[in-house]
Amino acid sequence: MNTTSTLKDMVLRIKELTQQTGLARSTIYEKLKASSKHYDPTFPKPIRLGTASVGWLSSEVDQWIASRAQMRVAA
Repeated sequence: MNTTSTLKDMVLRIKELTQQTGLARSTIYEKLKASSKHYDPTFPKPIRLGTASVGWLSSEVDQWIASRAQMRVAA
């Protein structure tokens, strides 16, 4: 994943992330947890916005979705 961001990047909060990916909130956090059977090391990592808030860069989410679509084409 490209960790550099552009000024056009938007920060997605969990509600927008669930809408964009079609994944449930719990599934997203399972994909981030290394001990989970649903762990996905390619899933975008959240960025800390404050002491109790996180977000995801829209460009990284878009890249992840594109990689999922590419896997479908390759299969």
